[in-house]
Amino acid sequence: MPARGEPAHCFPQGGPFDPEDSEAYLRWRDAKLAGRPVRAENLLVEIAAPGRPSKTEHKAILDRCRRANMAVYACRDVGEGLAPGELKARLAELGAAFGLHRLDSNLCADEDGITALEVREGGAAGEYIPYSNRPLSWHTDGYYNSADEQVRGLILHCGRPAASGGANALMDPEIAYIRLRDENPEYIVALMHPQAMTIPPNTTGGKEIRPARTGPVFSVDPASGALHMRYSARKVNVIWRDDSATKSAVDFLTGLLAADGPDTLHWRLGAGQGYIGNNVLHNRSAFEDGEEGRLLYRARYFDRMEGTGP
Repeated sequence: MPARGEPAHCFPQGGPFDPEDSEAYLRWRDAKLAGRPVRAENLLVEIAAPGRPSKTEHKAILDRCRRANMAVYACRDVGEGLAPGELKARLAELGAAFGLHRLDSNLCADEDGITALEVREGGAAGEYIPYSNRPLSWHTDGYYNSADEQVRGLILHCGRPAASGGANALMDPEIAYIRLRDENPEYIVALMHPQAMTIPPNTTGGKEIRPARTGPVFSVDPASGALHMRYSARKVNVIWRDDSATKSAVDFLTGLLAADGPDTLHWRLGAGQGYIGNNVLHNRSAFEDGEEGRLLYRARYFDRMEGTGP
């Protein structure tokens, strides 16, 4: 194991995410693997409607998020008659019930901080893949954010599904961490390096609208002690630290995600369904719009879900 010499936020001192604390890691690992859902259907919780959940609904969602960092909810009342502003207000209530309050008002977010994701032609949003019908590669949300504004919580709600396609593959970052560490603990050391992954600046029309962001792939949330991951599989806008350990770690992770093995769960959101949880690895297949067009609402939070620490 190489000498640390790294910032404390990358290398915790003791505990399951300390690369040198094998005993704590193995205790945490065994509990994690024993409790994790192995089928996407195990993530599903039926709720009455968008908004503040009942005690039973809250308990069921929190249980899944504790075990998998995510839950899929399905509303019996899909809120078909709700105006967009009212629906988004109810989604904010749902998040608040789990300690999600601080919205990431990212570049293309609406004024209320919640983003309407649909195919857009032209304009600033039209330049980004989430606003197209093209496939989205594996990533965590906000991987280009600064260290003090990491996206830790997420709600993604389906107002209208696509006519076809638009399904998601999902992986719990804690499972990815386990597979990497079990294969080679040096992979974790490399991916916790503070210069492991750099996202180049975002420049539009010769003007820099976001500087380059450099940081680790895996880090530990100082507030909860929970594992956090920032990652993008895109090749054109990611610069990896130029050393053999990082290259090997990235190659292994790329292969893990591409394998579509038992650690990967699949779900296609229907109307009134959504994901809620911490910021997990996910992708999206290409899709074809119907007459009305696919519409999802996305709320990104700087908060992690309460009660989902290690």
